[in-house]
Amino acid sequence: MSDSVLLRIDGPLARITFHRPASLNAMDFEMGAQWRDAARAATADGIGAVVLDAAGSAFCAGGDVVAMATSGASGSDVTAAAHVIHEGIRALVDSAVPVVAAVQGAVAGGGLGLMLAADYIVAAENARFVSRYANIGLTPDLGVSTLLPAAVGQRRALQLLLQDRMLSAAEALEWGLVAEVVAPEAVAARADEVARFWLDGATAAFGQAKRLVRSGAHRSFAENLDDEAATIGAAFGTPDAAARIAAFAAASAENRPSGGTA
Repeated sequence: MSDSVLLRIDGPLARITFHRPASLNAMDFEMGAQWRDAARAATADGIGAVVLDAAGSAFCAGGDVVAMATSGASGSDVTAAAHVIHEGIRALVDSAVPVVAAVQGAVAGGGLGLMLAADYIVAAENARFVSRYANIGLTPDLGVSTLLPAAVGQRRALQLLLQDRMLSAAEALEWGLVAEVVAPEAVAARADEVARFWLDGATAAFGQAKRLVRSGAHRSFAENLDDEAATIGAAFGTPDAAARIAAFAAASAENRPSGGTA
């Protein structure tokens, strides 16, 4: 079995790397299972941040439909494979661990959904984003029908899905599909910097903020308010929050103008 998805864990930092560059990191059946396992391990207890990146010239060209078509796979086999990959996406999206993606080159089809499993996306100036599902008679998978409109709005999502349109990195930034655009040589370092910011700060609070936003999209307002109340109360009682609140109060007191008479 080849290692088409690499997982490296360095203390509280997990790094998942798509590692099938000769196929533009397109996912075949084997890679999908490795992705699921890596995503689950990357969101285990003790992990405070995840970096999602890719080897080679492209981030991910989606599913390897050519490999699937020539393997003799049936439609039910493809459905089963999609479920496996979806489990990995859910592991990241549903976790209380923030994820940053470092994206270069092509992001196509299901690659959009894999990218959008990240909470913060740093894209290279050479990144390009396209659907291409309908071009080959297929329909969105890997979370694209949910995660793409959540990121850019329904109308813009439909522009990508219903037209043969390719977004440049600058357009993706304008649409809100990515958070930042940097030079290709700076993508990896900038993604690591974002992850380090989370780890050097109130790591648990960043993770819970991510979880509240991701979960809130699928629940009632009342449920979200209840979750917010419970979560901030739990955070308030932690030693980390106590220390940070004390430091904030001390700094505020130092900066407060002193009283006096004219």
